[in-house]
Amino acid sequence: MFVDRISIKLIAGDGGDGMAAFRREANVPLGGPYGGDGGNGGNVVFKATSSKSTLLELRYNRIVKAERGENGKTKKMHGRTGKDFEILVPLGTMIKNSETNLVIADLTEEGQTIIIAHGGRGGRGNARFATPRNPAPQQAERGMQGDKLDVTLELKVLADVGLVGFPSVGKSTLLSVISRAKPEIADYHFTTLAPNLGISSSDDGRTFTVADLPGLIEEAHTGKGLGHVFLRHIERCRVLVHVLDMGSEEGRDPLEDFKIINKELELYNANLLERPMIIAANKMDLDAAEENLKRFKEAYPEYEVFELITVVGEGTKALLYRLADILDSIPKESLKREEDTVVFKYEKPREKFSIVRHDGNMWELTGEVVVRLLDQYDFEYEDEVIQFGMALKRLGVDEALRAAGATHGDVVILESIQFVFDEGVLD
Repeated sequence: MFVDRISIKLIAGDGGDGMAAFRREANVPLGGPYGGDGGNGGNVVFKATSSKSTLLELRYNRIVKAERGENGKTKKMHGRTGKDFEILVPLGTMIKNSETNLVIADLTEEGQTIIIAHGGRGGRGNARFATPRNPAPQQAERGMQGDKLDVTLELKVLADVGLVGFPSVGKSTLLSVISRAKPEIADYHFTTLAPNLGISSSDDGRTFTVADLPGLIEEAHTGKGLGHVFLRHIERCRVLVHVLDMGSEEGRDPLEDFKIINKELELYNANLLERPMIIAANKMDLDAAEENLKRFKEAYPEYEVFELITVVGEGTKALLYRLADILDSIPKESLKREEDTVVFKYEKPREKFSIVRHDGNMWELTGEVVVRLLDQYDFEYEDEVIQFGMALKRLGVDEALRAAGATHGDVVILESIQFVFDEGVLD
């Protein structure tokens, strides 16, 4: 089964908690703090590989979770870092944020790797907080939570040449003749239910990939037939070969077919018609072929036409030579549009915090950064409450509250915790 679009949830590993411990050994007075740091959480990593051709495996694994970092240990020993979760995807996989639809990464090269969900940082042990004024701190940080992200994966087949045209015009047969691909071939429409890839070469040894792209019919861009599913795969092709049934075996007019398919390509993405296009005039052994070919050349003199009888391989050598010449003149980078450029990675900057006023003397503090900070402290210990207040002050929360109009005694709410604003310090 060919799967080219799927949505999954990524959960990076949480960081391990730091340890609060003290050195207690015989004949060692005033041993001091001895707790180690927690390990960082594992990342969720995507890696492109040519050994995969579909996203099928992820269809049955919709939630991906990396390993949590190990808690810190005594003797100032750090916890073990959580293992990364590596996901292998086919070349041409685009990763988008499901919520914003922004492109996070576009994996087009063998071995290309990117971290999509970052693991949380491990909490610091109490040994990290020792100072001359506080030589025996009791607090230790909790580990930070890892990223949680819903992403959509879209596979766009990477091919140098794309074969387009109506069903049953001979695209799959042509691919089977010019490569070692073995697509299913039958005398009914929509025999090809998924893109087929093959490696072709001219007689002088120049090789390139060719894709048979199924499902194009009239109104394909609106969802009719299979076209709305597979039109996206045409976007990555550097050259298009429009295969036409010049013999009118299906009773259709090849000139009308050509006009309809080009219109569908334009409605889906107008840039597609700017690609080099060659006409493969197939089934030239049929009676009506010569007359239809003459009409086509008169109507569209600007296109190169190659006469083929794909069943016996006639005319394919000249076609392959011409395709190789065109590909040599087109750099692969020329097809990259601004919105498809690989940027490791598109990411909205995290908002530190925001303040909303409720009922006069009540304020609400929100923001991903402060919520993550809240998770690091245990409010059962006074030292940790103090450390949390100092951390908020370093973020500029108390200054922002004063600027917004907060006064002594006002209540500040953060998640399920309430604090009292006391002259610029959260208690």
